[in-house]
Amino acid sequence: MSASQKLDRAGVPSGAGSPDSGGRVRAALTLGSVLLGYLIVPMAMSGTSVALPRIAADLGGSGGALQWVVTGYFLAASCLMLVAGSLGDLFGRRRIFAVGAVLYVASTAAAAFAPHILVLDAARTLSGVGAAGVMAGGGAILGSSFEGPARTRAFAMVGTTVGVGLAFGPTFAGWLVSALDWRAMFGAFAGVGLLLVIGTLFLKESAAEHRPRFDLPGTIAFVLGIIGLMYGTNQVASAGWTSPRVLGFLGAGALLLVVFVALERRAEHPVLDLALLRGGPFTGWLLAALTTAVGTVGVLVYLPTYLQGAGDFSAGDAGTLMLAMTLPVLAVPPLAGKLVNQGVSARLLITLAIALIAAGNAWMTVLAPGSGAVQLIGPLLLIGVGNGLAAALIDAQAMEHVAPDRIGMASGLLNTARGGANALVLAVFGAALISLMQSEVGGREQAGRVAAGDLGGESHAFLAEQYTDAWHLVLWTVAGLCALSGLAVNRLVAGTAAGTAAGTAAGTDKG
Repeated sequence: MSASQKLDRAGVPSGAGSPDSGGRVRAALTLGSVLLGYLIVPMAMSGTSVALPRIAADLGGSGGALQWVVTGYFLAASCLMLVAGSLGDLFGRRRIFAVGAVLYVASTAAAAFAPHILVLDAARTLSGVGAAGVMAGGGAILGSSFEGPARTRAFAMVGTTVGVGLAFGPTFAGWLVSALDWRAMFGAFAGVGLLLVIGTLFLKESAAEHRPRFDLPGTIAFVLGIIGLMYGTNQVASAGWTSPRVLGFLGAGALLLVVFVALERRAEHPVLDLALLRGGPFTGWLLAALTTAVGTVGVLVYLPTYLQGAGDFSAGDAGTLMLAMTLPVLAVPPLAGKLVNQGVSARLLITLAIALIAAGNAWMTVLAPGSGAVQLIGPLLLIGVGNGLAAALIDAQAMEHVAPDRIGMASGLLNTARGGANALVLAVFGAALISLMQSEVGGREQAGRVAAGDLGGESHAFLAEQYTDAWHLVLWTVAGLCALSGLAVNRLVAGTAAGTAAGTAAGTDKG
């Protein structure tokens, strides 16, 4: 199916013959295969941390080597999604998706049999490389296979699927680890991945019309630059912002990204076409993806620790309360996609989504050691609904403003921005809490223990007060950043409404 072929309201190719022709079946298989990838990759991202204590007990790993089981996967996936997307444009989006799926399955199976923590780290890093191919290739396949209302519905389903993976990854992994062991968890992920590999056999290939030389210098500069920034930021919590190690990695990362921009300006066929970032709707949707990460990840990851350390919540109670934030990500995307296809402005909806996220963070400042579910369910719902709206809109609307030859690049850039922002926000959020507390609680080491939920002893009430004050300042900062970014997004995506309307009309005419 060519990129120009329209799809009808059911999301299948129109004009492909009778309604029961191969076009409808291929569309269903394409969507199902890509959605399976978008389910298992986020599950492996969010669920693996549950197994770390058992892995440490079995393999004897600790500290950085143990944490790299999670960090290596996340870092490899985040750094390579742009590269994978651009490779898909050059050599075939199905090919990159399939290679990513095979590498993911093989390396995840290797993780299940790893005899040593370093072997497990290497396998997990390779799994991240495979995940990059699956995520970037999958988004590019949907972007090139669907148009108009069908594309909006497809990416709304992606938003729901990713939400399911992230929300239930820890639950699924925890059940497997408890009932069997951590090796069974990786074995289960590899087994499901085999279905993904089989699904790639039914996908149709698409690529750019012309195959230029691959931009190797730009790729190397980009990957090393992102690694420098992400690794440096991840060291802030333990070493502090002024540590030579932190400053060295951050400085090297920033310098390499400057070199990357210079290389891309001169490259005949760059791995990233900088024209995508020169303002306009695509830039607006990219900024919306970054803003969503800023406004959601910190609360999602760090609030349960606060509730158990400073409050009176058990681990189970904290997890149950967080469903108020995660369940809307499952329910809202289909509704958002339907509203856009019925003519509601995507610009209005994304502005509303970011406003809800900003308001939820501001409202979350009711947080206190004695807070119960009644006080916190409201702000969590606001953040969750805003996140669900954004998940349904961003990729589908961004693709409306990308040339067919750049769909893979655009998908990779969106996923890189989203994954990189998630990793950076996690590091900065935690480092900010520690930095704000350290002068009051007796040093950085003690502040780190408090941020990790260790508030035991006679000074519990004092530590809880300092912890809460730090949370309030960070939440107000996040709310302000999201509000300002929302204004910028609203301005940048001003051309989206017309494009969406046109796409909707085209899909309606063909239906």
